[in-house]
Parts: sequence; structure tokens; C-alpha cells
Amino acid sequence: MFFGDFGFGGMPGGMPHHRSREAVDTEKFYNILGLSKDCSESEIKKAYRKLAIKHHPDKGGDPEKFKEISRAYEVLSDPEKRRIYDEHGEEGLDGNFSHGDASDIFDLFFGGGRGRRPKGKKRGEDVVTQLKVTLEQIYNGAMRKLAINKDIVCETCDGAGGPREAFSTCNLCSGRGVRVQIRQMGSMIHQTQSVCNACNGQGKSIDSSKRCKSCNGKCVKQTKKILEVLIERGVADQHRVTFHGEADERPNELPGNVVFIICQAPHDVFKRSGPDLILVKNIQLYEAMTGCTFYVKHLDGRVIEIKTPENQVIRPGSTFAVENEGMPVYKSAFNKGNLYITFEVDFPIGRVFSSAEKSKLLELFPYNPEKKPADAKSVEEHIAQEVNPEELQARARAYDSPSHDHEEEHDGRGVQCKQQ
Repeated sequence: MFFGDFGFGGMPGGMPHHRSREAVDTEKFYNILGLSKDCSESEIKKAYRKLAIKHHPDKGGDPEKFKEISRAYEVLSDPEKRRIYDEHGEEGLDGNFSHGDASDIFDLFFGGGRGRRPKGKKRGEDVVTQLKVTLEQIYNGAMRKLAINKDIVCETCDGAGGPREAFSTCNLCSGRGVRVQIRQMGSMIHQTQSVCNACNGQGKSIDSSKRCKSCNGKCVKQTKKILEVLIERGVADQHRVTFHGEADERPNELPGNVVFIICQAPHDVFKRSGPDLILVKNIQLYEAMTGCTFYVKHLDGRVIEIKTPENQVIRPGSTFAVENEGMPVYKSAFNKGNLYITFEVDFPIGRVFSSAEKSKLLELFPYNPEKKPADAKSVEEHIAQEVNPEELQARARAYDSPSHDHEEEHDGRGVQCKQQ
């Protein structure tokens, strides 16, 4: 039986056959991380962390450079992918070579055609948390430093928990890493699955005397890290700020991300609507009739003077705009939205006008009083009293309650609508 050698083997009968092939670059990923080809897994992790922080897009780094670094780490941190890369370069990772043993080559020739790509490390879960910020911080931009506690792979034992030869299959979970509990509840059987607490989901255990002294056999250690969350000017509510690979580390697992969701806190003066700000301003009746001037302390500390057009009557509920005094536009902070002012007019309450004052008002604001209909034989007089709107709502709810349902109950044998 003969197994062909692509490019470097011989033909049967001693007739050499050479197939030309371009030189394969197997050093690119090592150069990206600044490492030699004989570097350890621990050195790969350290180099990646350092470069990822330096070139992270959230800190002004080049996104393409960050992708390049992440790609190099993804390959070199996986033993199987690293082996393939060391033999065949990037081309081998793209599935252009068969990377298995002789049986894989046999399958390739005779129809098996498995050609499976090696599976990479699974990625851990993301940690998502809300970050409450003020409208002032969003307007001006801010930097929040937040301390997080996270697990990192123990560097002393390289995440093994102890000497690898000292481990044995966990007796409690039989090496599965999970425990299954079955409970009968009446006629139903309920099954639950949980991580084995004896081996912490590893499926293997080790004698306490042989555990790594640094992590006590847990494979990971807890550390504190400070993350600097940049709140950019004009950032939207519910915007996500992502720190890639900063979640808990686990052996043979890529760490998930830490994600902060920007939660904009309510403001006492302004309400935000996209790039615009909305302000409700109460004014007196005189101001509504003649125009008004008022002052607003803005989100950056400036005091701005706002005037309405002279002699323009301001109707209750009307809205005026001040251009370019809204929120900064995200990623274009020199552009701003508008400030909108909605006016509410405070009418005098409890003011009793004298006859002379009423005459003066009539001169200023003449009107034609409504007359009694000519065909009305008699007119009933009533005095309307002001009520609280909440009282009306309470009356409506009380009327709509089941106790006021006037529909009579019957046995269904009454008169029914005739079908057309």
C-alpha cells in the first residue's frame, strides 16, 4: 500500500518526484505578538494582554491591528491550531491541507473526505452590567474608573491545578463535571443538572497534598483590575462599551467580554430626545402677553440668556427652539442638536378684579360675550366648579369595576340575536 507524499515524497520504484511549493510563513503570528517560536503558553497570554490593552479600539487603537493581534492569539493559544500553523502556516488553518494521520489521508483518497477543521477553544460568558451616568457626563464626556474582581488562570501551575499526573477521575461526577439529580414530584419526574462542586466542573480531582499552593488546586486565582470606561460626548442611552477578553478566565477557554451598558439618569431640568434637549418653562400671564427673558444654567456650567420675540403672545403649551444648544452629536461633538422650550402659563388664581380693573381689561382685550339663544323659552342656571382630574379618573375606574356591571346573569336560554 502506498501513501502519496505531497511535494516531499517519492514515487514507487525509486523514481523521485518533486512538486514545487512556495515557502510557508510560520513565523508571522509569533512576530505579531513579539515572541519566539519556542515560547510558552504563559508567555503567549502575557504578550496578548499587553498588546490588546495598547491597541484596543476603545482606547484609540487601530481596529485592524487589534484584529491581527486577536487572530494571532486565537491560533497560538490553541495547541492543535498552533501545531498546524507551525507545519503549514495560515494556509493550513484555512482547510487547504489534511492535518490528520494516515487514516485521514486514506479517507481523503477513498471517499471518507472528513477533512475536519480542529475546533478552537470555546469562549466564556460575557459579563454585562449597567453603568448609571448623568446627563452632564454625557454632555461633557467623562472617564469612569471601575474596579472589577476577576478570575485569572494561575500562572504557577499554568491552569492545571497541580501536576497533571496527580489527577484522577472525579468519583462524585464520574468525570462528567456535572451532577444530575432526579426528584419525583407527584406523578412527575424532575431532573436538574448542576456543576460538580467536588471538582468545580473539571471532571477530575487531585489529592490535597499535591494541589498547587498558589491557587489551591482551583486552576484560577482572583485579582482586582481597574477598567477605564470612556463616556464619549453625546453617547446614546443604552450604548454598550465592551472590554474584550476581560471577563473571568478559565483553563482551555477564551475569556468572555466585560460589557457596560450606559444608563442615562433622569435630570431635574432637561429631558433628552436624541440630540435635542427639552425644557419646560413656567411663565406669568404678563410674560405670555408681552414676551419674556429668562436664564438657564446649561450642562457645561454656562449660563445662557433666552428671550422670546418681543410682543409675540406665547400660548400655553407652545414650543420655541434655540438652535445648537442641545446635546453634542455622538462622534461629531462640534455639532449639536437644539434646545426646545415648552411654555406653561401660570394664570392668576384667587385674584378678584374690581369693576375698574375689569373695565381696563375689557379695553385691552375686547370680546363679544356669548348671547342666549333667541328660541330659548327658559334657561337653567348652574355654576361650574373646578375639579381635580384625578377625581374624574377615580370615578371612571369605580364605574367600570365589576360591582357596577349591570348585565344580568341568566342560563343562556333567553332571546338571542337572529342569525342573518
